[in-house]
Amino acid sequence: MFLGIFNLAKRKKIIIFIIFLLAFFILGQAVLAGEDYGLGDTAKVAFDDDIPFKDEGPAEIIGKVVGAALAFIGILFFILMIYGGFLWMTARGNEQQVEKAKELIIAATIGLIIILAAYAITVYIGEALTI
Repeated sequence: MFLGIFNLAKRKKIIIFIIFLLAFFILGQAVLAGEDYGLGDTAKVAFDDDIPFKDEGPAEIIGKVVGAALAFIGILFFILMIYGGFLWMTARGNEQQVEKAKELIIAATIGLIIILAAYAITVYIGEALTI
């Protein structure tokens, strides 16, 4: 008798979990279906026969280069954090490897803070000079 009730409770949990899982995927797709995310504009720039930067001045081009560099630095920071976490998780009690991982994570974080602070100072000074 007890096992029958347990199976029924377990089945209810599984059915509820499946319903929530399906609802998550179905409703998530409905919400994201109408979004363009700017891909149309990107395709126009990429496949346009005109020169992409012809209407832009040097400030806009430098801004795009700096933005691309910051994106690369963000990716590099993410990779370093993953690598540091991997080293830490696979240390198996080896204190030298744990310290190496901690130093890597701290150095990556400090580097990111320095880069973002330099960017913020540059933007602030640039806007102060252009006003």
